[in-house]
Amino acid sequence: MAAKPNSEFTKDLYRAILTLETEEECEAFFKDLCTIPELKALSQRFAVALMLDKNMVYNKIVEATGASTATISRVKRSLDYENAGGYGLVFERMKADK
Repeated sequence: MAAKPNSEFTKDLYRAILTLETEEECEAFFKDLCTIPELKALSQRFAVALMLDKNMVYNKIVEATGASTATISRVKRSLDYENAGGYGLVFERMKADK
């Protein structure tokens, strides 16, 4: 059964993530939850988003992350047009934590 974005399964996942308190706990949880390729893909997309937020150009992002231009374009589209506010919220909180 496929979980829809706002299904109870998805909400359970969000609630589980919110219980994590340390980077070590996050690492353990995501290692259990995701396959290595899934975790690499999520990490790569987030790295791309961070670099786009710093106005890096595509060829530098490809070089740094190994992401395809299609992946970079998809992340850029999310940042520019389909943004639910999640990236911006996380970026601001990460900057505040420094």
